[in-house]
Amino acid sequence: MTTEQAMSSPPVSVERLDDGAIWRVVIGGSKGNVIDRPVTDALTDVFRDARRASHLKVICLEGAGAHFSFGASVQEHLPGHVAGMLSRFHGLLITLVESSVVVVGALRGQCLGGGLELVTLCHRLFASREATLGQPEMLLGVFPPAASLLLTERIGRRHAEDLCLTGRTVGADEALAMGLVDEVVEGDPTEAALGWARRHLLPKSASSLRHAVRAVRGDIARRLAVELPDIERLYLDQLMATDDAVEGLKAFLEKRSPVWRDA
Repeated sequence: MTTEQAMSSPPVSVERLDDGAIWRVVIGGSKGNVIDRPVTDALTDVFRDARRASHLKVICLEGAGAHFSFGASVQEHLPGHVAGMLSRFHGLLITLVESSVVVVGALRGQCLGGGLELVTLCHRLFASREATLGQPEMLLGVFPPAASLLLTERIGRRHAEDLCLTGRTVGADEALAMGLVDEVVEGDPTEAALGWARRHLLPKSASSLRHAVRAVRGDIARRLAVELPDIERLYLDQLMATDDAVEGLKAFLEKRSPVWRDA
């Protein structure tokens, strides 16, 4: 094993707690826990496995280290890669919903872009006081396809448009006020999330919880199946055909300000 291999982290780790009733799923693998292809594939496998784990009641999702995630890989947004990236990431979101497992999120530090799109599907979100959340895609000349659908479900159209159109980030207290997170905690958000799950969900039947999740999330599953492909085509066929979308992404990677042509 090389030194680099020894120091690297797996893209996703799973710790089974409470006799397998809770899975603690931690995103890692890179600085900022970027959601790239290895992370997306590993998370998809986790939620496929979760669907078959009959005694599983709750998944607690978090990021390794100081941050939840800086978002999806910008390199994978470039032409030649973006279609595959969106297909894989949106497939992950659909697999999460189809698992019918309760998912709680523990947010520390930054939760941005694809990271926020992912946790928007959590049933309950716990954020540390210093957490910041946002959809900064517009700063790069693009928009967040999944968030365009899912944020309206979670926080309503007014707040969803605010985040998607401005690209600004919000602190934990503002996120709580708009309903983006459910609790802001002074201590460890993972402990808060696990404590809530143990108090409210572990005494329940895993089978009954699955049926309840399917009932309350049926409309989201349908919207993802019907509406998300249309949004994805808008992104790929129209947005990515513009000069500004490619310019914004390249400017970010080159660490310079974009020069917009408004075309």
